[in-house]
Amino acid sequence: MDMTTKLMNILLPPIALIVLLLILPPYLVLKFLGLIKGFIYSEDVAGKVVLITGASSGIGEQIAYQYARRGARLALVARREDRLRGVASEARKMGSPDVMMIRADVSKVEDCKRFVDEAMKHFGQLDHLVNNAGIPCVCLLEEAPNISDLNSVVDINFWGSVYGTYFAVPHLRKTQGKIIVISSAAGRFLCPRASIYGASKAALISLYDSLRIEFGSDIGITIVTPGLVKSEMTTGELRSKAKVESLPVESTEDCAKAVVDSACRGDRYLVEPSWVGIVFLFKLLCPEVLEWCLHGLLFSSAARNLKKAA
Repeated sequence: MDMTTKLMNILLPPIALIVLLLILPPYLVLKFLGLIKGFIYSEDVAGKVVLITGASSGIGEQIAYQYARRGARLALVARREDRLRGVASEARKMGSPDVMMIRADVSKVEDCKRFVDEAMKHFGQLDHLVNNAGIPCVCLLEEAPNISDLNSVVDINFWGSVYGTYFAVPHLRKTQGKIIVISSAAGRFLCPRASIYGASKAALISLYDSLRIEFGSDIGITIVTPGLVKSEMTTGELRSKAKVESLPVESTEDCAKAVVDSACRGDRYLVEPSWVGIVFLFKLLCPEVLEWCLHGLLFSSAARNLKKAA
């Protein structure tokens, strides 16, 4: 270890603590004032263009309805065209003046370029990009039938957002638009039985935290970390497989409203429902306790006995 590193190890912690104590009070005041401003001057999205991936069901569908009620114009993207057609029809009834559907697979680069290009050709602008498309993955890593099958989870949950963002950024800069990223609480804390899914969502958080610095004030970013939300991804079978049947599930309508409200306020992060934030606190302050609780909750005695027998 060289002398510079040794000096930094000795001096930097106390200096950083002093600086933190000095800047924390004014920082908290500014954060509070910013919060009040966000509630008072929430963005009016009437007439603005919102592109939503994974819009055929679940949170994406309900987000489309929330924007529709506010008069936004919508570009809805999903693989299931029949479901998308129904969502588009409902969005028009709810008040969206213009809705277009684009059948696409976010895991394919060419599809992501195409849906951004088609939205721009139709509307001529892009104000909000909602990266919502995702798929679940519930299994123990060692029990995965084919490890290469897990690639699709990362391809859709992570790369599906990266590709769309890459092609949308030039247009979002022109409108000083926003990116809304639907990650997951699984990306913030330990997620046994869904470790690959959690990793794909954690990657989103890391990526968009970094992109927020790269984009500066040109593009706003809201990272959403929802807990269990009622959707196709949290059906009874999947919840049973994940051993989380006892945990409460929030309605997609409530979650979607919170997401759009948060985006219009310009929030950096949204934890929905808010009680999930308590789990984040446990991970930060006493991770061993959280690990012990999760192990007791998610691994039954039968599963442990089966593992011992193997």
